[in-house]
Amino acid sequence: MVSPFKNPLMAETVHEEWIDYNGHMTDSAYAKVFSIAVDRLMVGIGISADFRETEQYSIYTLETHLCYLNEAHKGQELRVNMQLLDYDSKRLHVFFTMENTDGERLATSEQMLIGIDMKTGRPASFPPAILNQIEKLGRQHKNLPTPNEAGRKIGIRR
Repeated sequence: MVSPFKNPLMAETVHEEWIDYNGHMTDSAYAKVFSIAVDRLMVGIGISADFRETEQYSIYTLETHLCYLNEAHKGQELRVNMQLLDYDSKRLHVFFTMENTDGERLATSEQMLIGIDMKTGRPASFPPAILNQIEKLGRQHKNLPTPNEAGRKIGIRR
């Protein structure tokens, strides 16, 4: 099992097909990388493909807020770190940071995730083994500072 307790959660290289007409990574590619990071987090807490199949349980994304901070270019190596900001019996409030190999922040993605009973398509509490992993992660991240971008709202400042 991949451990969600180590950062980076994932490493990736910017693919050629992720480059847009401006010569840098397209906005949808940033979202794709963060989506892959959610999948890695799921595996890390025990929600693998086999688990989804046998338990008919998964995690869905309810909301995401993506901030673009710097450009990423073809062939550049990326690292994605994750911080668990909060959780309850069926939701995870997570914060991902995408960085280059120099540690420069390229983007952030704040997300609200929810556990889903795939048989009913409705929200459901985390199974005990999964909740146990989430609680461990919560204890490790409890005293980390809240990222500046967390909780931001979008709007024109006046």
